[in-house]
Amino acid sequence: MTAKRHRARGGSAGILSALSVPVAVAQACWVLARVPRLPEAAGARAGRLGSGPPLRLLIVGDSSAAGVGVGHQSQALAGRLAADLGDGFEVSWRLLAASGATTASAIAMLDRAAPDACDVAVTALGVNDVKNGVPLPAWLERTGRLHDRLRGPLGAKLICVSGLPPMDRFPALPRALAGILGARAARFDAALRQRLVGTPDTVHLPFDLDLSPALMAADGFHPGAAIYSEWARRLAAVIRERVSG
Repeated sequence: MTAKRHRARGGSAGILSALSVPVAVAQACWVLARVPRLPEAAGARAGRLGSGPPLRLLIVGDSSAAGVGVGHQSQALAGRLAADLGDGFEVSWRLLAASGATTASAIAMLDRAAPDACDVAVTALGVNDVKNGVPLPAWLERTGRLHDRLRGPLGAKLICVSGLPPMDRFPALPRALAGILGARAARFDAALRQRLVGTPDTVHLPFDLDLSPALMAADGFHPGAAIYSEWARRLAAVIRERVSG
């Protein structure tokens, strides 16, 4: 997901290249011009909290992982997930995320970052790949490389993969554009679920959250605080079950 104006300009060609219906192209231009560009959430992107067995947590992703749509990381995915897991674990958490991030740029972020090991990795990626016109086979290959890096150099024993959201339900997107991007996101997510079959250290978490306008951020494109909280709660439940089991 993208929030900053200069990044959005760079992504506009990708959006348009993915579209063939003239009305959808016009709507994409309207969205880029009218939807407000919200900042990433303020606050620390690493920390330690809670009590219990140690758990090293890494969150990697795009603007949704970076907390666009809320003011502070304590309200965003990383902060809420760390707090939820802190009830039972001593959580050392780290966030690597940026507005506009694709799976390819997330790999580059990992390569540039300090090689701190983790026990559990959470990913929130794919929306920018969808809207930028990345071919599905290329995206799946990059997703595989990302997971290999999380398993190999970083030692993740569990990778929680957030599914792609239903983009046709984003309030910011007009109908034709929403239909095209929504269908593409659904196709990507189905292929992702299929690719992860047979990988016991990787779990797909469907993004079937309530995206009603009242719960979304002001831009109609990113989660609001209640969505981030529920997303984190569901991830924490999966992590507790897998780690404790």
